[in-house]
Amino acid sequence: MGSDAERCFHCRQPIPHNVQLSVAYHGEDKPVCCYGCQAVAETIIGSGMDNFYQYRDDDALFNTPLIPEGLTDFSLYDHPQLQHDFVSQQGAVQQIALSVDDITCAACAWLIERQLGSLPGVKDVVVNVSHRRITVRWDKQQASLSAILNALLKIGYRAFPFRPDQQEQRLKQQKLSLIKRLGVAGIASMQVMMGAVGLYFGVVSDLDSTARSFLWFISLLFATPVILYSATPFYWSALRSLQAGRANMDVPVSIALLGAYIASAYAAFSRHGEVYFESISMFTFFLLAGRYLEVLAKDKATQAASNRMTVVPELATRELADGGTESVAVRQLQPGDIIYVTPGATLAADGVLLSKTGAFDESLLTGESQARLKLEGDDVIAGSINQQQPIRVKVTATQQNTVLAGLVALQDMALADKPKGQKTVDKVAQYFVLALLLLAGVTYLIWWWIQPDHALWVTLSVLVATCPCALSLAAPTAVTGVIHRLNRLGVLVKKMGLIDTAAKLTTIVFDKTGTLTRGEFRITDRNDFADEVNNNAIIANLEAQSEHPIGRFLHSLSDQQLQVVDRENHPGAGVAGTINGVTYRLGRPDWIKQWHPHWQPTIETQVVLATSSEVLTELQLADTPRKDAASTIKELQRQGIRCVMLTGDQQSAAERTAKELGITEVFANCLPQEKLQWLALQQQQGQCVWMVGDGLNDGPVLAQADASITFAEASDLARNAADTLVLKGRLSAILDILSSVRKARSIMQQNFIWATGYNLAILPLAMMGMVAPWAAAIGMSLSSLLVIVNALRLYKL
Repeated sequence: MGSDAERCFHCRQPIPHNVQLSVAYHGEDKPVCCYGCQAVAETIIGSGMDNFYQYRDDDALFNTPLIPEGLTDFSLYDHPQLQHDFVSQQGAVQQIALSVDDITCAACAWLIERQLGSLPGVKDVVVNVSHRRITVRWDKQQASLSAILNALLKIGYRAFPFRPDQQEQRLKQQKLSLIKRLGVAGIASMQVMMGAVGLYFGVVSDLDSTARSFLWFISLLFATPVILYSATPFYWSALRSLQAGRANMDVPVSIALLGAYIASAYAAFSRHGEVYFESISMFTFFLLAGRYLEVLAKDKATQAASNRMTVVPELATRELADGGTESVAVRQLQPGDIIYVTPGATLAADGVLLSKTGAFDESLLTGESQARLKLEGDDVIAGSINQQQPIRVKVTATQQNTVLAGLVALQDMALADKPKGQKTVDKVAQYFVLALLLLAGVTYLIWWWIQPDHALWVTLSVLVATCPCALSLAAPTAVTGVIHRLNRLGVLVKKMGLIDTAAKLTTIVFDKTGTLTRGEFRITDRNDFADEVNNNAIIANLEAQSEHPIGRFLHSLSDQQLQVVDRENHPGAGVAGTINGVTYRLGRPDWIKQWHPHWQPTIETQVVLATSSEVLTELQLADTPRKDAASTIKELQRQGIRCVMLTGDQQSAAERTAKELGITEVFANCLPQEKLQWLALQQQQGQCVWMVGDGLNDGPVLAQADASITFAEASDLARNAADTLVLKGRLSAILDILSSVRKARSIMQQNFIWATGYNLAILPLAMMGMVAPWAAAIGMSLSSLLVIVNALRLYKL
């Protein structure tokens, strides 16, 4: 990793060139790589915990915390420089993703949400049980990050900021821990079964009591590590669920394991009764095996999103005021900095292109490897690759505030979101566990009255055989599978309401420009009543801040710079602004007619430039439909789904595109509010409506729809409002989404039916004493594995 002189004193990572920061330690100045490490190190030393550095194992860096265990007040996390690495901010509201290794079930999520939700200033708490992460939004004026972390610690959860670049290492540690526990349980099961074979199959008749006791104590010896090590995650999960006031599936598991062990140990020492050491070991082994497979399956769903963040470089070249450059850590970049990017290099931050032109590979975001041409003033994103000449970029966002980090956050939100079916099952599962515990108690009393010697093992069989593990896995495994499947198809899911609405979908509404068409315009006809060059300059400057595809095209008509004041956007109509004291309107013909009621277009016009006294130019524009638009519409209609175009474009242009694509229902000249009213009316009439759009004006309609889809190149408002983001720009992705969520819904229903049917079938058999504890353990585990394997079908494209 390099000599100590080249490494950060705190995090032990290489120090970027020209970074000259240090902390005082035992009378010496120790170099650090950034302000964040400097803040942490100074806090640790100031807290009297400087021996943390003396005894830290640098050879096991990833296993050594960057913050001492004893520093539990978390106050250092309130340092602004440290927060810059992992906290995103929108005004006064901050957001962070936290890693919590001890989250195991829905009861954990409930307890965390209740605890954090009660804190003043906390706006929202989303717990992702599958990946053990918490997303928290809070008002920094009313709450602090340290208060949030301390609140979690009080209920037994130690949380740390989630870093995507460290996720792989944390996942390896989690898998290694599971493998170790699984290995201990597996070895113990083999050894205990060797003795159990003789005891179960009659050899015991040839053994005296001493030999039998010897086999029992050997079994006790091997079963003890299983109970004290392998099974401990179940105990902690059960304790937390009880603390939350909700009994999860680990409660009966823990009762069964501890009850069987205590009873068996008592039998071994008293030489009276039955032992169940083989059942304990096998049960633990099968349960851990199921959870390990579950971890492997869920890991696939986030690898693609997390891997996106790892390609962002750690260093950037920043311009200095004197014209020189310096190499700095990305975490030190601030909005407003100017960075220099060489050909073939990856952008380290979001920004605005300062060079005249640039070509970028944005496949990390869009899935398309073809370079995209950008002009001066266009936005560029972290993770994209500069394809041609050296460029200069003005930084607008870094690290957790970049578009790329936002995609990873959206993936987490989707994995934490639950379809209605899963929410119902979660509610039923806790009552099922309570009913199971009650039935187990009744079973014990009945068998104690009928045959006391069998009461315990029959009760254990009931607890083990009917553990609702498969029921709890039925929905999460399917949800994780469909998210992974769609991710590989270039679709990022934000909300899982898609699963709930896919079965009753009746109508899909499409915007026109940038949705059914590619948003690549050309002027097919124009009529200028003043100088064309001057008109183009005015048009380009009025549209300088537009995110609409037409606006971006019009902005490219001229490079001449004009000062625009009092610029005002009129949604669904156009833009107005004042240049050199003259106020202009640029937009739809009907809007221009408010100024000029008697004006009649001389050509089929989409865009008009005018002042209050005269019309300056009329433009006719044409857009090209997406290649797969017609085939996608045809297939949707074949499936019986009604396809509607809802657009703000003129009637003639909308009908021309609709006819080319085979759409028969067209509603044109629609303002955003009219779109919203039309959609609400359809929903009132019982229609289940999906909306596909990408414009700035589509945000409210996307939010109103039962489910909504947009594209990676869409406006920020559209991306924030939509439930699903298509990364590769394919309209046919709608077909992929439909087929995938329908398959996920089918698999989820199959899992529910199987898990419920199995538990209902095995319960009376176990209560009648017809299922031995070891058989109950195998049956429960195979039931859970069947659910997982069934969900794994979603991973195949």
